[in-house]
Amino acid sequence: MQLQNATLWIFTIQVIESLETYRDLQSGIMDLYMNAASNRMNEIMKVLTIVSSIFIPLTFIAGIYGMNFQHMPELGYTWAYPAVWVLMVVLVIFMLIVQEKEVALRIRGY
Repeated sequence: MQLQNATLWIFTIQVIESLETYRDLQSGIMDLYMNAASNRMNEIMKVLTIVSSIFIPLTFIAGIYGMNFQHMPELGYTWAYPAVWVLMVVLVIFMLIVQEKEVALRIRGY
């Protein structure tokens, strides 16, 4: 009877240690998955930030000119509409250049 109890005790300890090992493996796999999902979401957020940083100033300019004010001095000029378009294009080009430089600095590790 003594030998049977000792064998049962050893087997129980081995099962418990195996369960702890499997739990640690499962925890590591879950951490790996969460890290990969976080990295993917981080890349998506970078793209959305770049897109929004380009379109927010354009939306602001379009919002001002879309308010239908009657007494805006630039509305009477014939070149005002093309000037606003040029301003918007220059702003987009400037924002793209700035974003490109920031990405290049990030790649270099600065």
